[in-house]
Amino acid sequence: MSTVYKRILLKVSGEVLAGEKGHGIDNDMTMSVCRVIKECCDLGVQVGVVVGGGNFWRGRSSENMDRTRADHIGMLATVMNSLALGDALSQLGVDARVQTSLTIPQICETYNKDAAVRHLEKGRVVIFGGGTGCPFFSTDTTAALRAAEIGAEVYFKATNVDGVYDKDPNKFADAVKFDELTHSEVLARGLKVMDSTASSLCRENGIAILVFNLNDPENVLRAVKGEIIGTIVKE
Repeated sequence: MSTVYKRILLKVSGEVLAGEKGHGIDNDMTMSVCRVIKECCDLGVQVGVVVGGGNFWRGRSSENMDRTRADHIGMLATVMNSLALGDALSQLGVDARVQTSLTIPQICETYNKDAAVRHLEKGRVVIFGGGTGCPFFSTDTTAALRAAEIGAEVYFKATNVDGVYDKDPNKFADAVKFDELTHSEVLARGLKVMDSTASSLCRENGIAILVFNLNDPENVLRAVKGEIIGTIVKE
C-alpha cells in the first residue's frame, strides 16, 4: 500500500496519552497510538516522535514559581512520556530509541541528529524527549526543530482537536474549520495552531504541518496514505 510521505515527525500531546483519565498515562490509549505507529513503520514510513508533557505538568504551579525551573519540570515530564512510548513500541515488536536533549545516559541516548537519522534509516522509531533542552521553548517548537533537523517532509500535529479553526470550537458554536492554510496566514491571523516560533520555523524550512485529531489513532495512518483529514498548513 502506497504512502505519500517517507519520513514524518509526529507530535503527540501529553493529554492524548492520558486518555479519559485526564492525567498520567493511560495504557490502552498509549498502546493504540503505538499500534498505528507500528502500522506506519510496516508501510516503510520513517517515524520520529515528539511528545508533550501536559498529562503530568502544565507550566508554573503558582505565579511566584520560577519559569525556568517550571520548564525544567516540564522537560522531565516529556522524558517520562517518551520512555512510556518507547516501552509500548517495544512490546509491539517495534525497534525504538529514546533520545533526549538532556544528558541522562543511564536511561536513554543523548540527542544526536546524525545518530537519529541513522536509526530512522534502519527502520527504528526515534522518540525525542526533553524538549529543546532550553526553557521558554514549547514542545511544538521542539517538534518543528527536530522535523527540520531530520529532514522530515511533514510535521503531524496530533492533538485533541480535529483541525485549525478561526476561533476556539470548544467555546464558540459558529467556529469555522479550515481545510488548508499557508504558514503566513496562520502567523498573520494569529491562529492558535501552535506558538509563533514553531510556525515560523516550519515556514522558513518549508515543512508542511498537518493538524488532526488523535482521539482516533487511525488518523495517523490515514494521513500517511494521503487521505484528507484535519487542516494542512503549507506555503
